Amino acid sequence: MNFTSDNVTGAAPEILEALVAASSGPTPSYGEDPLTARVSEKLSALFDHEVAAFPVATGSAANALALAALAPPYGAVYCHEMSHVNTDECGAPEMFTAGAKLVGLPGAGGKIEPATLRATLEKAGAGVVHHVQPAAVTLTQATESGTVYTPAEVAALSEVARSHGLPVHMDGARFANAVARLGCSPADLTWRAGVDVLSFGATKNGALAAEAVVFFKPELARSFAFRRKRAGHLFSKMRFLSAQLDAYLEGGLWLRLAAHANAMADRLAAGLAALPGADLRDPVEANEIFISLPEPVTAGLLERGYRFYRWDGPVVRLVTAWNTSAEDVDRMIADARALAKS
Repeated sequence: MNFTSDNVTGAAPEILEALVAASSGPTPSYGEDPLTARVSEKLSALFDHEVAAFPVATGSAANALALAALAPPYGAVYCHEMSHVNTDECGAPEMFTAGAKLVGLPGAGGKIEPATLRATLEKAGAGVVHHVQPAAVTLTQATESGTVYTPAEVAALSEVARSHGLPVHMDGARFANAVARLGCSPADLTWRAGVDVLSFGATKNGALAAEAVVFFKPELARSFAFRRKRAGHLFSKMRFLSAQLDAYLEGGLWLRLAAHANAMADRLAAGLAALPGADLRDPVEANEIFISLPEPVTAGLLERGYRFYRWDGPVVRLVTAWNTSAEDVDRMIADARALAKS
């Protein structure tokens, strides 16, 4: 009954089976193996676009190295102030860009508004030697508030970025949850909406440790192979990262796992929101719930062994995952109701 994060889960059986299968026999190293080539082909098919794809082991590496390919040391990368790159990556983007500055922007529900981005860029001091120079925009999908950008919202932000000559990166650690919620094509949510580079996440959604940096404009990836090697993410046995991604993409597994996590979040949010004194802070659009609960309910649930984060005052965060059971969700709702009554 651990709802602290989708990182606390194990790996999906299909992915573990793929790892065992990949361990049989020798194969070329450093990404020259057939599995890695197949992952690139699958990602190109998934996005209906020829891509340059690079497996890495962590989301922080995917984000930091992607931004390093886009921003010079004297650049500014515009992000939401609550974004993972800005609050949870221990300066990795700044280190791998060799000093680029992250500029956090406000916005309700974890989203950047086009007007906010436009106003910021207009007064950023482009061309002024005393200021960091606008270099890139990064969007988080799904956001740190559990909301999702629609294709139209991504396109509006990309249009603002384009008007100032900036590329757009998307942190897609929970990209699968966003696509499953919206029911749109991965292409509509990325390159067709103006995204140039995607950190395609799998670890939070059933993989052991696997992400992919996906370039929709291969010319932006010229330095990436060297950056990945320098950062220690060119695995000698790359087949084991690629095996996870290959299984993840096979037969729509990635969307089925995310859809289940989303459904469990909907079920849990509906039950908790019906409690007296409960109040959802943000719409539940992916697999994260931010809800204000009466203190006796929060304390009582923690005492009964449920695990989740106290977030901000009475607000708690609960995260469902690919293997969250309906039984655990219903048990938590029932216990919360009993605590609310008492």
